[in-house]
Amino acid sequence: MSEQKDFKDNETVQEQKESAEQKDSEHFLDEEEIKALCLEHVCSKCDVMGEARDERLRAMAESENLKKRLARETDELKKFATEKVISDLLPVLDNLDLALAHSKNLDQCKDFVTGVEMTRKIFLDALGKHGLEPVGKAGDEFDPNFHEAMGMAQQADIPDNAVAQVMQCGYVLKGRVIRPAKVLVNKLS
Repeated sequence: MSEQKDFKDNETVQEQKESAEQKDSEHFLDEEEIKALCLEHVCSKCDVMGEARDERLRAMAESENLKKRLARETDELKKFATEKVISDLLPVLDNLDLALAHSKNLDQCKDFVTGVEMTRKIFLDALGKHGLEPVGKAGDEFDPNFHEAMGMAQQADIPDNAVAQVMQCGYVLKGRVIRPAKVLVNKLS
């Protein structure tokens, strides 16, 4: 009986080993499964890292665009900072032009006209140093970007669609029109 008991014990031990091996094989993965899981884990890390890299690059590009936009706005602000002051001074030029127009042919005002012409020239030169340029001369081709048509005229010696007469001089500050010239446009037909 003792042999039978030993045999049963051996059988029980053997069954226990097999049962343990089955449990172990259920818990452990074979090599292919391990490789697949590793690749999946690495790929998910790559995706996360790729997304983070993309976000970082977008943030850097956005930052660079912001710097460029601020630099452009600063340059524009510096370029046209004097526009308001110069616009406020344009009536002074208009009054000097009126004084010259009304007293030009009077002999009694000859010295006065010379003084006003010199003052106007100095004043216009000073404003020119800051980028102001007059626009609108008789004979120029009419351009709605620089001229405001106040009416029409018919003069045979001037081409069609040209400025026949300047009623008020216009001005451009560094390429930007701050006041269009008020003109009469020549129409031959």
